[in-house]
Amino acid sequence: MSTTACPYCYHRIASHRLWYQCAGRGTPGHPGCTTEVDSARQAETGFQGRSRPSFGPPRPIGPAPAKAPCPTCHGETGIRVCPCCHTPLSPNFAGSKSPLIAMVGAKGTGKTVFLTVLAHELRGGLRRRFGADVRLSGDRQGDAASPSAWLQENVDAVYDDHRLFAQTAQAQAGRREPLVFEWRQEHRRLGRTSLRTSYLSFYDTAGEDLTTQSNAVELAYLGSADALILLLDPFMLPQARQRLGLPRAALTSAEATIDVVGRVTDALRISHGVKPGKRIPIPVSVAFAKIDGLFDLLGPDHPLLTTPPAGPHYDEPAGLDTHERIRALLDELGADNVDAHLRLNYDTFRYFGISALGAPPDYESGHVDAGGVRPHRVDEPLVWLLGGFGVVPVRRK
Repeated sequence: MSTTACPYCYHRIASHRLWYQCAGRGTPGHPGCTTEVDSARQAETGFQGRSRPSFGPPRPIGPAPAKAPCPTCHGETGIRVCPCCHTPLSPNFAGSKSPLIAMVGAKGTGKTVFLTVLAHELRGGLRRRFGADVRLSGDRQGDAASPSAWLQENVDAVYDDHRLFAQTAQAQAGRREPLVFEWRQEHRRLGRTSLRTSYLSFYDTAGEDLTTQSNAVELAYLGSADALILLLDPFMLPQARQRLGLPRAALTSAEATIDVVGRVTDALRISHGVKPGKRIPIPVSVAFAKIDGLFDLLGPDHPLLTTPPAGPHYDEPAGLDTHERIRALLDELGADNVDAHLRLNYDTFRYFGISALGAPPDYESGHVDAGGVRPHRVDEPLVWLLGGFGVVPVRRK
């Protein structure tokens, strides 16, 4: 039976057998159900709010109908929820086979800044570039700490106040509420046009969640991923620190890059059941964040400092060129062991050099460059993965 991952709790579920949530309408003689804390939802996602009860499909087999009566108040409802975490899902989710794209990175890689800027681009330039309808999904039940409030606070901080963020708190029992985006656009195949909806679920892991193999394995997010954006810090490469003369505040971790990559690999092998003699099948975008910190080292004419023309597609030749230049940079900075590990453990991976801010911040004061936020190729790791899943077109020549 075909399954997809719930974008909120990451369990694999049959999207044609979703559960329901009571709408509270009731029927004559049966008042509508009231709200209460859902223990399953609290345990799976950490959600603290109140919601009406959830229940399974009325028929034991076959596709669940679009609507069903609540077994308690008998009122009809069409609100669909995940069978595991009981989080309400978009009406477009039923029947979806959307891939779940995950994002992880070690301490100090700038994940929160990257996620904030990428989310801002998703709802702006990236949406317009592909003619897509992109919106934050599932936030209607949120409160003051909801994902939309979190995102808006971060956008205000980095774009308007020009300040960075504190370190992300470590997850409790491997759970924190994710940002989920619904990406909907026209899809043309064999001369016919249809509408396809995909879901992007980004979970802002604390770097400490990847400091041991056991913690990494506990992140169900990683195990359910169909694809992965792995953020790495170029400042942690062996010769980068020596050659860049970075301020102390810029060096937020002494964690070796190869150790971080190795633990992620071990977690993926265990959670996906990959045999020792096989490579990990899910595609991985290996994105070196803070590439702006290497601009002076690379020189003003280096191709990694330019941005390929952005059309309504992923540019495969330009992407391969970037991949090979990053590979050469790893050799130059004494990190060829990272490339050897990736080649021998993953079927498909690609390197990217990105900067969410576009220029180095003042690491001592925690302020963005005076020129403001100028994202540099920040969308490329995601667009490559979307191209691989057929969500967006790929230009091959």
